[in-house]
Amino acid sequence: MESGLSFSAADLAQTRFAVSPMWEVVTSYRMLRRVTEPPPHRRWAAQVRPRLLREGLDRGWLADLIPADGYLADFLNPTPDGPFSELPAELAAIRRSLPGQVRTDVAKLAAGSSPRLRLLHEDPEAALEKVTAEIEKYWELALAPYWARIRQVLEADVFHRARQVAEYGSAHVLNELHDSVRWDEGSLHLVRRHCALTRDQAGSGLLLVPSAFAWPGVLTRSVAPDPPQLAYPARGIGALWEPRATGAATEAVAALLGRSRALLLVELDTPASTTQLARHSGLSAAGVSQHLTTLRNAGLVTAHRNGRSVLYARTAVADALLTPA
Repeated sequence: MESGLSFSAADLAQTRFAVSPMWEVVTSYRMLRRVTEPPPHRRWAAQVRPRLLREGLDRGWLADLIPADGYLADFLNPTPDGPFSELPAELAAIRRSLPGQVRTDVAKLAAGSSPRLRLLHEDPEAALEKVTAEIEKYWELALAPYWARIRQVLEADVFHRARQVAEYGSAHVLNELHDSVRWDEGSLHLVRRHCALTRDQAGSGLLLVPSAFAWPGVLTRSVAPDPPQLAYPARGIGALWEPRATGAATEAVAALLGRSRALLLVELDTPASTTQLARHSGLSAAGVSQHLTTLRNAGLVTAHRNGRSVLYARTAVADALLTPA
């Protein structure tokens, strides 16, 4: 199957890129619903899946709205308000979804008879509060501890594509997005796609959204009067979860921050709790806690609620410190 999205000069002028946290929510959750995850994400999935099972997020609102395959609710991916959207803004947009749009989306889902989807149909406003609350919980468990690393990859993709547009033009960039996407004589063609992407289903322009979890395919959203959206695999995801620290970089950071704090930053290549860090580093739990407080105040680690414990994660600043020059 092949669909085509026609372009006028105005549509090309309104084509833009955007990083969207909600597209990462949707694509990562869909990936976790499948029996096996793609090799690039196995390390991440092994850490995240047990947290979601423990909190029951495998059988809640997101499970009804994001099936492993096929159609997923369009209202989950509102048009980002800028090139680097933030989750709170996108959740606010979801809560403002028009009741008619919500009901249309629910009617397209195969699990339309579930109690949660019936509530979405009968009382969209009340149900969307519950949906966004669950998204916030999923974000904190599955994506927030890793967001600095994920966002770095997504932003690098956007900057690379922007340079390509400046050097070679939009047609070249559209042809380079994915092997199922082809630009030809004023139209963007999607090959081997179950969902059509046509101009009569959406507004003007085109929104291109790099995603860490869309691989190996692309996803689309066409809801008038919004511009059509195309989420495609970002460059660099193959190395997304590889360890960042090296011996030389670690020694340099140890000279700057002290050996114990450098050791903790290295251990936080994988987000971990105070107890886990104490066990792996050989430091006392009290000592780890004190060092983490200092590192957090310095903007080198962040804290994320994980049930009764707290997960600590490195920030992009800390990643840069541990990356060889």
